[in-house]
Amino acid sequence: MSATDTQDVTDNGPGTPPTPDSTPSSSRLRGLLARLEFTGVILAVIFAWLSATPSLLPRGPLFQGVVTGGSAAIGYLLGVFAAWIVRYLLSRETRWPSPGPRVWAVTGVVAIVGTVIMVIFWYSDWQHDIRELMGVEQLSWWAYPTIIVVAVVVFVILMALGRGWAALIRWIGAGSRRIMPPRVARVVAASIVVLVTVFLVNGVIVDYSMRALNSAFAAANGETHADTNPTTSQLRSGGPGSLVSWDSLGRQGRTFIGTGPTTEQLAAFNKAPAVEPIRVFTGLDSADDVYDRAELAARELERTGGLKRKVVAIGSTTGSGWINRSAVDSIEYMFNGDTATVSMQYSFLPSWLSFLADQDRARKAGLALFEAVDERIRAMPLNERPKVVVFGESLGSFAGESAFGTIPSITARTNGALFVGPTFSNTVWNDATANRDDGSPQWLPIFNNGAKVRFVADPSDLKRPDAPWDKDRVVYLQHASDPITWWSPRLLLNKPDWLTEKRGRDVLPSTRWIPFVTFLQVSADMAVSTNVPDGHGHTFLAAVPYAWAQILQPPGWTDEKTAALVPLLTRS
Repeated sequence: MSATDTQDVTDNGPGTPPTPDSTPSSSRLRGLLARLEFTGVILAVIFAWLSATPSLLPRGPLFQGVVTGGSAAIGYLLGVFAAWIVRYLLSRETRWPSPGPRVWAVTGVVAIVGTVIMVIFWYSDWQHDIRELMGVEQLSWWAYPTIIVVAVVVFVILMALGRGWAALIRWIGAGSRRIMPPRVARVVAASIVVLVTVFLVNGVIVDYSMRALNSAFAAANGETHADTNPTTSQLRSGGPGSLVSWDSLGRQGRTFIGTGPTTEQLAAFNKAPAVEPIRVFTGLDSADDVYDRAELAARELERTGGLKRKVVAIGSTTGSGWINRSAVDSIEYMFNGDTATVSMQYSFLPSWLSFLADQDRARKAGLALFEAVDERIRAMPLNERPKVVVFGESLGSFAGESAFGTIPSITARTNGALFVGPTFSNTVWNDATANRDDGSPQWLPIFNNGAKVRFVADPSDLKRPDAPWDKDRVVYLQHASDPITWWSPRLLLNKPDWLTEKRGRDVLPSTRWIPFVTFLQVSADMAVSTNVPDGHGHTFLAAVPYAWAQILQPPGWTDEKTAALVPLLTRS
């Protein structure tokens, strides 16, 4: 026989001819199994099962498959690493022999049966409960095979990348052994590969990816929503006499300027003559840098007479310039149009990408805009100054906080603030949450007995605690099920308080923290954080006007008016 068609044989004893032990395909299978680390396989299966446990939001088949495949890959990596550590401590240079076919067969059966049980019973059970709780459509039957297929594809891709990475380390290590001891050579090889990987990821892949994304979203920024027409009002940026051109506002800026309640709608709601609200905005193309855009926005606010209105609202956007319309419309209804809202864009990227890549821009934008407007207001006589409030959602809440260091500094420099869906990077929010009063949970804390700030999941929480609330007020509107708020790199290895304490109102009691897995689950939840009804995840609408009513305390305003206003509002 040639080397290419030789089969494994078994010697049956003296005088007995050898018989085939296996076919070429089974030999290849044994070869594949021999290359797998058994400890890694066991942990990969366990991690795949754990990935089917509950997290914050309903997970569809695509994201569940990604989480399962990623969890299995992490489990395999941990198993391989654990086995290597043990061999290293025992000064063993080679791997232990792979288990026999029977052990692999039993492992395979257990893995398949366990996976079916996890997906069909455990995963489907909590998915049914959370979808019913949030009013989301239930999964169809095809979701389950889709999960398996996606998980396998993701696992195979990650395994291939990992094996390529390990092969490179071995190759460099083999060459290094000529001039250094074997163990030193392996450490040097691993260090070189890690450094090169970090360089390629940060200096090449991320750089070119961000350029491509900026280019793509810059093109989208030049588009205009079909129902948005250029403004003809002198009280809006981009209109007649404006210091800012309509085209420079960007897509979200044009939407912000071109929408909102009309004077007829305001008058009909308040049963009194209304004035036209002022809206000011500067886009990325309106000026060269963040400070010039902030200064231009403040000058535009002066031009329109915004500083003479009853309320000046300084809004921080998400990266692309998006603002929750209900936050602005609510103020305009409450003061019958006698308001001015000013904002600016600082990125082309959507919120989640800005969250990862543009935090420094967001910080600078929030600080620059507030200081530019505040400088002009402080120059006015005290008895002529308008009420000044700041607001922002998601990354906008992070930007809006940036001009302040503490809750007292917010109330000292403004007449109130509304921060919606804060992120783990919000420093003021983090400090207040970390120093919350004893007995209050992380997902809905009480800080300093609620004297200046209230944390709110629904309107009833505005009365929590039952204690005096100062005139200048701050509200953080947040949901226990919002992954944007509760995601953090610390989830990898640290159990958060919101999973140690009693679960939030819309978080299943069976939700548990699992190292690595919970991080992947909440990361996947972020991608679908707005695909749930109002009051859950990262979707905020009805509670916004209730929060503003408590912050601004408009003369003659009632809860009945707030309830009547809610149906008129929209988020985008």
